[in-house]
Amino acid sequence: MLCSQLHGSNFCDCLNWKGVCIYQEFYDNGNKPKEERKVFSCKVVDRILHEESLLIIKFEAPHKLAIDLAKPGSFIFIRSDENIYYDVPISILESDINTNIVTVMIEIRGIKTKKILDLKKEGNIVIRGPYWNGVFGIKNIEKQKNNHVLVLARGIGMAPMMPVLKRLIQNDNKVTLIVDKQPFNDIYVNEWLDKLELIPQEMNLIEKGQLSPEAKVAIKSLIKYNNVSLIHIAGADILTYKVIDYLDELERKDIDLSCCNNMKMCCGEGICGSCTARFSGHRVKRLCKVQTDPRNIFGGRRFI
Repeated sequence: MLCSQLHGSNFCDCLNWKGVCIYQEFYDNGNKPKEERKVFSCKVVDRILHEESLLIIKFEAPHKLAIDLAKPGSFIFIRSDENIYYDVPISILESDINTNIVTVMIEIRGIKTKKILDLKKEGNIVIRGPYWNGVFGIKNIEKQKNNHVLVLARGIGMAPMMPVLKRLIQNDNKVTLIVDKQPFNDIYVNEWLDKLELIPQEMNLIEKGQLSPEAKVAIKSLIKYNNVSLIHIAGADILTYKVIDYLDELERKDIDLSCCNNMKMCCGEGICGSCTARFSGHRVKRLCKVQTDPRNIFGGRRFI
């Protein structure tokens, strides 16, 4: 347990905790532990498998849950049966509050995601949620009004970018979308992009571990001629790192950033430590709960 006072100490010693006060929540709840996130068994209404490695699942959720999952950065833990050890965190592609249909896109990689292949249409899917910290820099997204925004997406990052795109367009922003479909053969979110009347520009964003020359030209040109106020990065951490480095090279730290939270998660509550990362000064951050600017997440990070 993280809280020193609940351990029996007489003072607060939460030196490495920058989230909510656990003791205050305990006190406000009548000195009783708060309920954990609820587990739901939902009906699968559709199941589409692409390329044997990309699975789209649509399931019917309770109305309140569908509303909660409509926010940018929403994610859930899902599994195909009652085995809690097969929980896997998956970002929301779309949550339709009119039909209560929630859509997720899953890249089949390891034993947990392979287990999800057992799900059948008209069968049941077990989910735990809602959770909302799937995107860093939410405040930067929410404050954009009538601005020009650049969204860079690569691979499975195409899925969690959709709620962000929807919010940006709702706030009357002009969005330029650049998509790198690698490692897939197609852009499988075109169905949802059509609803937003967005046509993506296809481009190779990463080349030999670096930001590609064409990506650099596109970013520099859009910043110069379109007065871009926010860049949202939906992809692997390496893409976020390289974009931040390039913006530093251009001396454009004034541009707001947001990006996907790609940390490995297990409990989602900031307790188990699976999502912890170490920073300079021996600081430890639990990235399933920390909500801040991406520059603060990717700066001063230790990799050993």
